Amino acid sequence: MSKNATAADAELILHLYELRREPEMRKARTWWASSFWPQNADDILKVANNYEAQQNAWYRQVGGYWDMAAALVLRGALNEDLFFDTNNEMWFTLAKIYPALEEFREKSGSPQAFMRVEQLATRTDAGKQRLQALMKRIEGMRQARAT
Repeated sequence: MSKNATAADAELILHLYELRREPEMRKARTWWASSFWPQNADDILKVANNYEAQQNAWYRQVGGYWDMAAALVLRGALNEDLFFDTNNEMWFTLAKIYPALEEFREKSGSPQAFMRVEQLATRTDAGKQRLQALMKRIEGMRQARAT
C-alpha cells in the first residue's frame, strides 16, 4: 500500500493526536459525535451557514482538522497504513454526512467540501469497507435516537 512507516510518521501521528486533545477541539469532536445527526443536506447546511452559532465553529473545526490530516497522507507526508491503523474517527466523521455530501456540495456551492477526506477514505477497498460499515452503524444509531 504505502512505504514503511518511519519514526517521523509516528511523531506526526502523535502530534495529530495531541491536536485532537485541545479543549475546544474536544468539545467540537464531542458535539460531532453525540449531537450532530444530520438527516440530509439541508441539516448540514443549517449548521454550515449559521456563522454565529458555536456549532458552526465546531463543524468547521472538525471538518478542517480531518481535511488537513487527509491532505498530509494524500501528499505523502504521513504514512497511509499507519494513519489507517491509528484513526477511525475520520471515517466516522465522514460517515455521518456521506449520504448527503454530494447534495450538500451542490447546495452550498462548495464542491471541495470534505473532498480530501472522501478521497483518502475511499481510495482503498479497506477504506470503502470501513466507511460502509460505519454508515450502517450510524444509521442504526440514528434509528435508535428516533425511537
